[in-house]
Amino acid sequence: MRKTNKRILIFVLLLMSISLSACATVKPWERGVLAKKEMAWQLDSMESTLRGHIYFSKEGSSGGGQAAGGGCGCN
Repeated sequence: MRKTNKRILIFVLLLMSISLSACATVKPWERGVLAKKEMAWQLDSMESTLRGHIYFSKEGSSGGGQAAGGGCGCN
């Protein structure tokens, strides 16, 4: 029983050390590559705003979408 607990502890510590070392900082000369249009989450900001408005209107909820109101879609 103790051997199993020790192995689990070692595994968890190893996993944590790997996950913490996976973070990387972006160098100043690499930021130009990340600022390209192809790297954007949504290529068209108006379309993503419209889709978000439609989603929250149909869902009948608000919050996180920068829109307030109910499910009628008439905010």
